[in-house]
Amino acid sequence: MENPTDRPDRPERPQRPARPVAGRRFYDGANRPVTPKQFRPDRGGAEFDDRPARPRGRGGSDNRDDAPTGRPDRGDSRPPYREREGGSDKPRYENRPAQASSIDMLFGLRPIQEALNAGRTLEKIFLLRGTKNSLVTDISAAARAAGIQVQLVPVEKLDNLTRKNHQGAVAFVSPIDYAPLDNIVSGLFEEGKVPFLLLLDRITDVRNFGAIARTAECLGVQAIVVPSRGAAQINGDALKTSAGALNLLPVCREVSLHETIRFLQQSGITVVACTEKAEEAVGAAEIDFTGPVAVLMGSEEDGISPDLLNLADVKLKVPMAGQIQSLNVSVAAGIMLFEVARQRVQQV
Repeated sequence: MENPTDRPDRPERPQRPARPVAGRRFYDGANRPVTPKQFRPDRGGAEFDDRPARPRGRGGSDNRDDAPTGRPDRGDSRPPYREREGGSDKPRYENRPAQASSIDMLFGLRPIQEALNAGRTLEKIFLLRGTKNSLVTDISAAARAAGIQVQLVPVEKLDNLTRKNHQGAVAFVSPIDYAPLDNIVSGLFEEGKVPFLLLLDRITDVRNFGAIARTAECLGVQAIVVPSRGAAQINGDALKTSAGALNLLPVCREVSLHETIRFLQQSGITVVACTEKAEEAVGAAEIDFTGPVAVLMGSEEDGISPDLLNLADVKLKVPMAGQIQSLNVSVAAGIMLFEVARQRVQQV
């Protein structure tokens, strides 16, 4: 029987040039891609260009020979490490979860319980859903008594928050200490000052919150009141945007803004809501802001909650003549607070 490989009419297969090991890349002392000596034509190796070896495509086929290496906006000689201050190198990990460097975090059930018992101010607590033990029960009860939001989340949420061993519990530590609202109000009256407060209903963007705090501190607001649930997390971004105002201006975290508004009204403070649903405009209405005032601002999406809006003593809107009939909440808050400050300056 004739061997098929011995047939003269069959052309001989050309020898494929040897290549470096698929998936391996070689670099010199300056982290530049190089071709190993055994594969260089001048050293007796196979004849091919000086491009470094690249990983083969899926399925083992070398279908990326003509594709450019590296990103188009960066040179091919860019090393796979980036420089850091001090001369140390750090690998680039594209898909690792982001580390929350702007706020401190606690990990584990026992450290969080000890932080609550010590009276530390926590922003929010995340617990692994489905965990049932005495520590979880004690943490949930102590957090709710202190007005701290507790969320039961899957393990993927906790893994995205941190790369450390969280053991099913993560808590954000607040960079500021919250002040009791009743102490603030009674202290203002005892000192003979006219209260000027700001209520924020579900402001969730930290930069909006920081910008509002900065404007409020500049215009003489004496305290900011936020709900314990649905409010922006006060972290490093909020502190930076506020330009340090959150370190000077007291922030009160209340469980219910409904009860807060009723408490302020019983204390003789007029609650003024800024909403586009109002009929009277800021500045056009004859509203006296020289007395005790609490300005109420709503969320970025749907404004002030209807139930809170019904409790307000006065409703005003920002007059607008343009085609875009909406303002950023930090800008609207600045306009509203300026009107109060303007009347108080004129009175002095």
